Amino acid sequence: MNQQVHMAEIEWLPASGHQLRKTGVHFDALRVPGGEGRRLASAMAMLTCGQPGPIIAEANNDEAMCFLLKPGSASGRPWPKGVERLDYVLIPALYGATWPLSWWCKPTADGRLVHTLLLFSTARAFLGSAPRVAEGMVTEPR
Repeated sequence: MNQQVHMAEIEWLPASGHQLRKTGVHFDALRVPGGEGRRLASAMAMLTCGQPGPIIAEANNDEAMCFLLKPGSASGRPWPKGVERLDYVLIPALYGATWPLSWWCKPTADGRLVHTLLLFSTARAFLGSAPRVAEGMVTEPR
């Protein structure tokens, strides 16, 4: 079987366009805007020999990057300011018209996702270790 046939087996990938997906089912999603998101994605690619896991690039507004992680792994961590945990994420198809979204790093047939602890430590190194402010409260680092 070729790679395209295997990719059809990933049930959360739309065949065309975009599809809104609830996080926590197949993956969690973190969004990092602008240059910080691009630098973080590049660092993750370097640290994983070009295999960081699925990362979606936004071409509009603040050109954010969305990192797809193991379901349930993003919550309960003091992510740095600028990292947004998403409840829903737009997933682009692998091919065709998907603007303004594209795959910066495509999902793989083996279902590998972005490594949560590696992303967490890299985000803290790149964005600072100060916890984000959520609902008027500051969460303390563990």
